[in-house]
Amino acid sequence: MKKILFATAAIVALASAQSALAADLGARTYPYATKAPVYAAPIYNWTGFYLGAHLGGAFSSNNNFSGLGTGNNSNGRFLGGLQVGADWQFAPTWVIGAEGQYSWLSGSVGAAFPGGYAYTNSQRGLGSITGRFGYTWGPGLLYVKGGYAYSDNNEKVTLAGTPVGFGTNGDHRNGWTVGAGLEYMFAPSWSAKAEYQYYNFGNATFTAPAALVPTGSFTTDDHTFKAGVNYRFNWGAPVAARY
Repeated sequence: MKKILFATAAIVALASAQSALAADLGARTYPYATKAPVYAAPIYNWTGFYLGAHLGGAFSSNNNFSGLGTGNNSNGRFLGGLQVGADWQFAPTWVIGAEGQYSWLSGSVGAAFPGGYAYTNSQRGLGSITGRFGYTWGPGLLYVKGGYAYSDNNEKVTLAGTPVGFGTNGDHRNGWTVGAGLEYMFAPSWSAKAEYQYYNFGNATFTAPAALVPTGSFTTDDHTFKAGVNYRFNWGAPVAARY
């Protein structure tokens, strides 16, 4: 009888241990039942340095030189160049930055004067150093810009086709510029832009030769339209993530 009771107690104890073990194993399956983390979509980050290139056209005002014939001022001239800059995104939908830009120009501008005189400016390029401020919504950036401008002038005055000495009393190489544009981030580290930029280099008046003095002052300015692409550095990690 004692042996039977002992065997029965052993069987009950073994069954209880197996039940506890099964319950413990079942409780440990909870990590596999939880939902997977929600995908974290990165927020676009405009902070960093960039280097790029652009193409476009330039148009000069056609009402300079007291209404005289102004050659191809109003006709488009081809331009192409480079830009380098840096941006900082803050607050978090605003962007502030600085940019240096240079555009090479084709063609020339000028005017024909009474008596056979002609003025020509084979303007070789336009440069600028500007600040810019913009609003961003993810991959898009709408911005305005403004600052210092430089005109690489190559001027001459001719009489019946022969070069003659001349003088002006204004600096029409250094001036100011303003503009606006739209930039779009189309791939990691790459963005494309479309931009309008106006350059103004002030008024100048001929002081020689005497035949040109009565024509008064002329203005050197340019309207430009550009399309370009930028490669952006230091975009290794987004600023934040949206869940």
